[in-house]
Amino acid sequence: MAVKLLLRRSDRTNPVIWALAIVCTGLAVAVILTGIAVFVIYLVYQPKAPSLRVASSHLYRLEYDQTGLFAVELALTLVAENPNARAHATFSDFAASMRLDKGGVELAELRADELGVEKNGSATLDYVVRTEGVPLDEAGRGAVDGMLKEGVVGFELVGEARARWRVGVFASVRLWTHLSCALRFAVVNGSSLGLRCRSKSH
Repeated sequence: MAVKLLLRRSDRTNPVIWALAIVCTGLAVAVILTGIAVFVIYLVYQPKAPSLRVASSHLYRLEYDQTGLFAVELALTLVAENPNARAHATFSDFAASMRLDKGGVELAELRADELGVEKNGSATLDYVVRTEGVPLDEAGRGAVDGMLKEGVVGFELVGEARARWRVGVFASVRLWTHLSCALRFAVVNGSSLGLRCRSKSH
């Protein structure tokens, strides 16, 4: 007796599955193309974060009496730098405070309006800090006494600014750059000592 083989046709793939496969393939291709575009933009623009640095400083006057009153006058120059050769940069919301080292007494607040920096360029911010008769507490008086004995007076400059620049046609980068500097001056002539300070971006 002959045996008949019955072959059943396999079910056709559901159109929904085909649609999902096409969508997933399209998304994968889009992700790959986006990655390639970002990589090309990076190679072309080579973006670098703008920063602030202390370019110069000088102590012109320092007065301190035994009643704990402290007076100082110093000049300070900050430089906003944009290392990007293909992108204009903007610094905004700059705020910093000048404090007496160790004693922690705040002497001045530094502010600046929005500042634009050309491609691969820089711009300066000049400040003169003057204080008259700032009362020091016991810790502050002790700190100043110690610094005067050493012949070196120190201050802290702490602040931040928002940096913004454009990478390519559509991408705009914004970040905060933070400044934390130890400013030290020779009491005998007011010259700055070991001045190296640049902001760091986060």
